[in-house]
Amino acid sequence: MKRIGALFVSLALAAGAVAAETAQERGKRVVYEALQAAGGRAYLAMEDRVESGRAYSFYRQQLEGLSIAKIYTRYLTPVAGKPSVRERQCFGKDESSGVLFNQEGAWEFNFHGARLLDPKRIENWRDGTLRNIFYILRQRLDEPGMDFYSRGGDMYDNLPVEIVDITDADGLTVTVYFSRLTKLPVRQVLKRRNPDYKDFDSEETLFARYRDAGGGVMWPLSIRRLRNGDKIYEINSESVQINRNLRDNLFTLSAKLKILPPAK
Repeated sequence: MKRIGALFVSLALAAGAVAAETAQERGKRVVYEALQAAGGRAYLAMEDRVESGRAYSFYRQQLEGLSIAKIYTRYLTPVAGKPSVRERQCFGKDESSGVLFNQEGAWEFNFHGARLLDPKRIENWRDGTLRNIFYILRQRLDEPGMDFYSRGGDMYDNLPVEIVDITDADGLTVTVYFSRLTKLPVRQVLKRRNPDYKDFDSEETLFARYRDAGGGVMWPLSIRRLRNGDKIYEINSESVQINRNLRDNLFTLSAKLKILPPAK
């Protein structure tokens, strides 16, 4: 609660005199307005979340996979520079297959057993989590070294937006487009080094169809991800629920699962 109170003191200060703002002051104001629009105190008090719907994967813009999906997320005490969250992505009606991420590692599982994920995939998840605007709003706003720099206003997809670069103490940046009408994020863009081609991949995520997930917490039902302009993933949720009192065993591998050797 002390952390929540401190953040709202900062919110009040950032929302003060708008005139003669520096780029950093304007960026911070826009980000804290987004926190308030997302639910404010209720958003910061969100302990877990369950998203249910359909997930689509794409390869070279062609639909590659479609599945009923359920994503379980549980927030942990924030630790600077580390993803302080557990996540379980389940696919199919019986939720017998999916992916699990926790502080010990990450595994792909099904009825055959569980297999440790490729290190590159794990690192991409960690990096993507740390630079996800919704994770930043919940876990990182008071982290030392966080910088908010406004690029000013613009139009995106016929929508007036405020554009803000958010950079952490390690120099990792995500550029976020916030709707001037709702104050909520509509787009984020980050760059990630491609170790194979020695250049950078651009990853873009679009957020739409916001709904109240409970207690005033706003969450997008539609999330679409693109890499270098090609669509790679999309989830359309039918429902989003928060504070379901998710237990530890949901985010740990079952002792009954066989541990499979790494993929070749």
